[in-house]
Amino acid sequence: MAATATVKNGAAKPAKQLSKKQLKKLKMKRKAIILGIIVLVVLILSFFAPYFVPNDPYASNPTMMKQPPSAQFWFGTDHLGRCVFSRVLAGARTSIFATLVLVIISFIIGTAIGIICGYYGGAVDNILMRITDILLSLPQMVLAIAVAGILGGSLTNALIAIGVTSWTSYARLARSHTMRIKNLPYINSCRLTGSSDINILFHHVLPNLIGPMLVNATLEIGTTMLSIAGLSFLGLGVAPPAAEWGSMVSEGRPYLQLAPWTVFAPAVAILIAVMLFNYFGESVCDVANDV
Repeated sequence: MAATATVKNGAAKPAKQLSKKQLKKLKMKRKAIILGIIVLVVLILSFFAPYFVPNDPYASNPTMMKQPPSAQFWFGTDHLGRCVFSRVLAGARTSIFATLVLVIISFIIGTAIGIICGYYGGAVDNILMRITDILLSLPQMVLAIAVAGILGGSLTNALIAIGVTSWTSYARLARSHTMRIKNLPYINSCRLTGSSDINILFHHVLPNLIGPMLVNATLEIGTTMLSIAGLSFLGLGVAPPAAEWGSMVSEGRPYLQLAPWTVFAPAVAILIAVMLFNYFGESVCDVANDV
């Protein structure tokens, strides 16, 4: 009995510690899954939002200008009598999906540049990394404003302006992982067996760094969304009367004292969307780091 008790007592503590770790992992995975489902629902709703808006988001009504929130207009009306709630819903597709498009393009370009620089090195690596260093040394928003000012105000030009610097973080991260992976023993074995560089890059290097790159991409969604909204607020992004959250805040700013809901509604939408994507990115990062 004493031996049994000793065994039980000796095994009880490690078993309790193991269960705590498992419980922690389960909670993190559950949190990431729940947030992922919420993000997916938001994406689906924002994509189909223009089809079920209660009012025409672009129809002006001089008799209903600056009306407070009511049963007919949940978020009130703006200075042109347009339904703010309908414009927030319509602007969700532009604000969210423009952000996702830019993140995906930056992810692809930055990852490709980072892999090439990290794997081959040499002059190409030196040139591209010096360009990356120059872009990283400049404030991203200031450079984006300068580029957008030169190109002119439009959504496409705003995406180009932000995309000029947004690929650099992906390139740096992909390069560091590639330099580590290419020196692993199994990569050297692949070279000895006659595998081509393309085969090694696509079948061995890319699969091993895609996880950290995707985690970084999810963390960049919120920052990119704020940058797009900021350019639109300054008149260098989506131009009125197009519905976009940043431009809506800019349009409602002169009427802040008379109709504050025209500013608060799109501003709160930006806040909620950025917080949601940031929490999702952090949860994915926690799960990835714990694996």
